[in-house]
Amino acid sequence: MSRSLTACPSPAMTAVLALMLTPLLPGTGPGSARAQTPPDEAEREASLKDIDDGFAEVELLTKVLETVRANYVDPGKATYARLMASALRGMLSDLDPHSQFMTPEVYGQVREAAESTYEGVGITLSPQAGSLTIVSVHEQGPAARAGVLPGDRIVKLGAALTEKLSFEECVILLRGNPGETLTMTINRPATGETREFSMIREVMRQETVRDAMLLDLSMTGDTRIGYVRLLQFNEPSAQELADALDKLEDNGMTALVFDLRNNPGGLLKSAVEVLGEFLPPNTAVVSIEGRPGAQNPPPLLTPARQRRVRSWPMTVLVNHGSASASELVSGALQDLGRAVIVGTTTFGKGSVQSIIPSGRGTAIRLTTARYFTPGHHPIHGHGITPNLISTLTAGDEKRIFEYFRDHGAAQPDPAALAKLGDRQLERAVTALRGILAYKPSGAAATAAPAPAPASDPSPALNSAPASPTAPDPNPNPAPAQK
Repeated sequence: MSRSLTACPSPAMTAVLALMLTPLLPGTGPGSARAQTPPDEAEREASLKDIDDGFAEVELLTKVLETVRANYVDPGKATYARLMASALRGMLSDLDPHSQFMTPEVYGQVREAAESTYEGVGITLSPQAGSLTIVSVHEQGPAARAGVLPGDRIVKLGAALTEKLSFEECVILLRGNPGETLTMTINRPATGETREFSMIREVMRQETVRDAMLLDLSMTGDTRIGYVRLLQFNEPSAQELADALDKLEDNGMTALVFDLRNNPGGLLKSAVEVLGEFLPPNTAVVSIEGRPGAQNPPPLLTPARQRRVRSWPMTVLVNHGSASASELVSGALQDLGRAVIVGTTTFGKGSVQSIIPSGRGTAIRLTTARYFTPGHHPIHGHGITPNLISTLTAGDEKRIFEYFRDHGAAQPDPAALAKLGDRQLERAVTALRGILAYKPSGAAATAAPAPAPASDPSPALNSAPASPTAPDPNPNPAPAQK
């Protein structure tokens, strides 16, 4: 059957043919400064520049989509599904590093990561300035055993360069079935070295509370100072922390070092519950503010009931790997004068990502709000500045991480920890000994008010604006776990 010669070509092909058949006019050739636009068309374009016209933009998107489908040399790469997925990925990733379009596969992995176990190599990631940065490393996971450290930047996954992959594609490459091997090439900014590691994926169990102990008297003198690490914020965190604190109190603890170093965050609800262990019931601890003009929810409050009143002084250890929920907790305790913060400035991740299903198994992760401390200090892009700055060398950080990695879930060893040479922990203990020595005899053991950094004076607590519509009840502020 012969094809009719009068069949209409596609609009894109018509344009191509017109370019081929129309003779070049002065000012329109390749060597001219610019092509001439008819005056009426130029006026129309100028009038649309300042108008955010949704219909016109969707029309443009549809036109480009159809042009690509009709003319791209490899039709297999130009299906509606592939083109729209690419357009949506670009749309979301262009907003900020934490917003993304999730295919059914990635959305399923995100839901799985909220459970108590997940499959992977035990790292938490965040896209930063074009690089894939490892925020924290699960101490008992394959990546830690291979030698990966917090702060490493992933350069290659297998043979694929991460700079040429979307964040979603990196997630897919990192995740896999237990027993499968993953090769990862990293750059370590602290030393400038580039290294390749090989590891085997496994089922990871998400841990929370570790190393609850009374510190060795060689560190604390005649005071009984407790120590506990919180590795991340998930469903059982507050309950596990309360159990650990009860045991320490029953053994005579009079002050606490709360270690949030390299804690990547987690669930907002868990962070508020953890704060409830240290603050009075119904205390405003964080405010959430959305886009200008939006109705914001009222500040979040600590639980109405408290298992025990815990009024002893405390210090909180933080570093550049303390992110999201860790920053909410340390910032609230600092603003409310409940704890002295020791270490280095935190990561600076204080935005709310709501996961919104978008049909056919897909979803979008969208930044919908930002967090503020009780004193209305912004966290996002700023981090929490400690009251007492204490730094570690790259070698110190590596040695301390390896100590906790190698001790695993074994019985805490106060004597070994005292010999570790952890200057940040030693600084925190010194601060607590000073507070305890200053406390008048017979007075309740409450923490001295923690002064805000001199460059950032705290306004009054009631200056935090109150607000009305709650966002997603389970926003996911933590960087992605793999």
